[in-house]
Amino acid sequence: MHSRVKKANRLWLILIAVLMICGTASFARSQNRDAKKLNEAAKEAQKAADAFTEIMNVPEKAIPQGLLDKAEAIAVFPDVIKAGFIIGGRGGHGVISRRVKGGWSAPAAFDLGGGSVGLQIGANKTDFILLFMNDDALSGLLKDKFEIGGEGSAVAGPVGRTASASTDALLRAQIISYSRSKGLFAGLELKGVVIKPDDDENMAVYRTKARELLLPGSAMPIAKMPAGVRIFPRTLGRYSTRR
Repeated sequence: MHSRVKKANRLWLILIAVLMICGTASFARSQNRDAKKLNEAAKEAQKAADAFTEIMNVPEKAIPQGLLDKAEAIAVFPDVIKAGFIIGGRGGHGVISRRVKGGWSAPAAFDLGGGSVGLQIGANKTDFILLFMNDDALSGLLKDKFEIGGEGSAVAGPVGRTASASTDALLRAQIISYSRSKGLFAGLELKGVVIKPDDDENMAVYRTKARELLLPGSAMPIAKMPAGVRIFPRTLGRYSTRR
């Protein structure tokens, strides 16, 4: 009897040890995955900040200051790939920050996708800049999926820091869109393009989803953001900040 009790105890100890080893290995894998996601997020924030800076540093070809100062959120999707033969598609990854008191929120990760049909051969990379101009546009970002040109109306934006931003179409627009390809920066009307949050990345980086990052009043202070992603809101703040 005593021998069976000792044997059972040994089995329990072995089982506990195995569970602890498995738990430690699982935790280590989770930590490594999150570290990789954080490193990717930092690179994406840097790429988005660089693309925005390059565009704004050429005043005669930049986004008009009047529009920039009215925008409630800004998205940058660098190096979006458009490729195909007969049926083409877009696919890209980027970040979105909303305006907060004295600056910009933590950049939430989003994916961009959509389709087009036409005689398209070859591929190219394009930077997309989207200005979300009002509460209706912002509410679209809080959904699981948001279609530009469907749920949210978008218009091509004018170019030049001093260009007029007072036409009726611009004043009514929810989203103002731009693209840069092969060095040419211009307004672009987007239709059928879908953006949706990459909450795998957002959870790994911030422990919260895009919706919470972009909700009014829930902005993460820049001091609490991971250091690697701060470059994007700081870059936006250099060009437009409300007091």
